[in-house]
Amino acid sequence: MNPRRIPKLITAMATMAMLAAGCERPNGGAEHNGHDHEGHAHGEEKGHLTTKDGVAMCGEHGVPEAECAICKPDLAAQLKPGQSMKVRLPSTNSTTIVGVQTAPPETGAMADGIECVAEVSFNQNQLAQIAAPVGGIVQSVDADLGARIAENQTVAKIWSASIAETVARAVLSHQTLDRERKLRAGRVTSQAALDEAEATHQAACQQLRTFGFTEQQIDHVAQNPQEQVLLEVRAPFAGEIVERSAVRGALVDAGKPLFTLVDHSTVWAMLQIPEAALARVRTGNAVELRVDSLPGRVFTGRLTWIGPGLDEHTRMARARAEFTNPDGLLKDKMFAMARILTRQADGAILVPPSAIQHVAGKPFVFVKLGQDLFDARAVRLGARFDGRLEVVAGLGAQEQVVVSHAFAIKSAMLMSRLGAGCADD
Repeated sequence: MNPRRIPKLITAMATMAMLAAGCERPNGGAEHNGHDHEGHAHGEEKGHLTTKDGVAMCGEHGVPEAECAICKPDLAAQLKPGQSMKVRLPSTNSTTIVGVQTAPPETGAMADGIECVAEVSFNQNQLAQIAAPVGGIVQSVDADLGARIAENQTVAKIWSASIAETVARAVLSHQTLDRERKLRAGRVTSQAALDEAEATHQAACQQLRTFGFTEQQIDHVAQNPQEQVLLEVRAPFAGEIVERSAVRGALVDAGKPLFTLVDHSTVWAMLQIPEAALARVRTGNAVELRVDSLPGRVFTGRLTWIGPGLDEHTRMARARAEFTNPDGLLKDKMFAMARILTRQADGAILVPPSAIQHVAGKPFVFVKLGQDLFDARAVRLGARFDGRLEVVAGLGAQEQVVVSHAFAIKSAMLMSRLGAGCADD
């Protein structure tokens, strides 16, 4: 016998001994407690058959002979979901002795899903590096790490020689344009000269607009040419400063990042989906996200992207889900567990894992028919949800199912096979 079967065999035999104890009389004699089926009791010779309404009955267990799971446990392998065989216990108080408990299955909404690992990251569509538009010297830094910034708010000011040169050209072109307008009004100059002055001024102003100057600032510069002009670096949208490299007085090159700005009211989670599960997922699927640092908290989002290829080492596909994060609880680089919901159902029949016993490799539940009589019912299982198993076929919502010590009923069913070492099914 396989040594690994010995502990299960011992457990099963001990269970049967406890069940049999329910048939012992106080004086030490042993007998069945009087299950009488058409005049034949459990005390009849094992295997003796009777008939009832033309149906062959098991004389020992008082059930149809073809349905006696104790005498013919091998037939269980042929059962389809919803089909069953009968298990008659030795005594009406056998279940009390071993602690068997029954309850109706739970019914409610459930969701089937795919579990996968994930890593939280900033929403890249809401992340910006605020860089120096031109080379120059940082004159002031107006934002710090963690600062909440409004859209178009100034975060730094830069003095630049190229800005000063552009401003000078704009001021000169403005003065030239004013003079040409006066000369044209006195018919001293030609319309072509005025048009050229206007075009030159517009070009100079457009260059300032490219650097971020507003029309009001351009007008102010034209009217106050003696003032020092600083380029205001502004935030492109509202968010939080999460990185800062800007230092007052530092010489910066054009394009050098000064700040990183993030709007983390939404975040991404980058998922790793197993290859075997790819056929079940679609963009738009709901996704639940859980992180260890926030026990009991579940974030709900949507799958927005599934990668076109697999990692050659992990055989997993990358995917992205987006989540709202109004409280800022989800942080960049957090590790998490994601559950992609692939199917949702209302009125699902749910049982605890302890209610499921496997016989001949098939899942069974034991449905109570009487104090000592149980239905060994083949079922088809669905998803595992919130610590429970979904039964998609073979069980009704109002039936009493063994939810505790179901192995004792299984042991009674298989007692004729225990000697062959089959207790580990």
